[in-house]
Amino acid sequence: MKIGITCYPTYGGSGVVATELGLELARRGHEIHFISYSQPIRLTGPEPNIHYHEVEVTRYPLFEYPPYDLALATRMAEVSQLYELDLLHVHYAIPHSVSAMLAKQMLAATPPRRHLPFVTTLHGTDITLVGLDRSYLPITRYSIEQSDGVTAISQYLRNRTISIFDIKNHIEVIPNFVNCDEYLRKPEWLEKRGEYVSNDERLLVHLSNFRPVKRVLDVIEIFDRVRKKIPSKLLLIGDGPDRSQAEWLAVQKGIHEHVSFLGKQDQIREKLAIADVMLIPSELESFGLAALEGMACEVVPIATRSGGVPEVIEHGVTGFMADVGDVETMARYAIDLLSDESALRAMGKRARAAAREKFCSSKIIPLYEGFYRKVLEQSS
Repeated sequence: MKIGITCYPTYGGSGVVATELGLELARRGHEIHFISYSQPIRLTGPEPNIHYHEVEVTRYPLFEYPPYDLALATRMAEVSQLYELDLLHVHYAIPHSVSAMLAKQMLAATPPRRHLPFVTTLHGTDITLVGLDRSYLPITRYSIEQSDGVTAISQYLRNRTISIFDIKNHIEVIPNFVNCDEYLRKPEWLEKRGEYVSNDERLLVHLSNFRPVKRVLDVIEIFDRVRKKIPSKLLLIGDGPDRSQAEWLAVQKGIHEHVSFLGKQDQIREKLAIADVMLIPSELESFGLAALEGMACEVVPIATRSGGVPEVIEHGVTGFMADVGDVETMARYAIDLLSDESALRAMGKRARAAAREKFCSSKIIPLYEGFYRKVLEQSS
């Protein structure tokens, strides 16, 4: 198949999943065309069957805010016609599904007329935050209903979408995934652990885009409590609006020398694989991709019991969950686990086993391929 993929190319879950999906599909022989305003962050080099098409937004004095959604729709239509794409797959409803809908309508109305179905994948905040804004709710609902196929990354998000928007279309749940052959605990990566910790220290990690919903300050609060009981260090991977506050809090707590802000990283798996525990105290996670990537690397997640996280983590078996804001309980889970080497490693092994059983790309990518075929058959 020839598939156009549009996502936000930034350091967020939807962009990561969309890019990894494209890479996996390309490895299976499909022709993938990424269409976005910049190259997705995890698209790091030339790959067979992968093409990238930049969306250029012309700036006129008349436009205080350049109309990216219209420029995107035009580029979607151009690429689809030039490369004879079979379908578009857009990630994040706003504005991508609206742009895909316009591209579809343009191609249907302009000779040579052609039909271009599109699939919308809902990732979370496009529904739970942006879509709830009254100014966006009607167009979000309409674009979802006009999609030829709709998927959601968790049962939680599917149910939330139906209840918020009163959606009548079928929404297929296809969970996020991880390449279990790439995300694992390699001995050569473990050798680099000494760059961050000494032999008697534990290593905790947090991975996010540092938006308020991720509650990065809670990560610092949890680590401060852990550090008082267990010799340890903390790695923070990513960047975003709450980074400076987290840096200042670490200084105020007197633990800044034990906290490393690594910023955005290309080889995430190499950093995850050397850690012991991952802290995910988010206000809301529609799935919990960071937790899954950590689990595949035998890193035990300690997360909040919110959204779709219980679909990923089995409490007490593959990780731990607590209420949002309950930093004391999350710190206690970390301290207890990090104090017991055998329990830590056993839970890490169970976490990876769960990731392999339920969420490996080898299991999930065929679900997308089957869904694409179903959409093409129904829309032909």
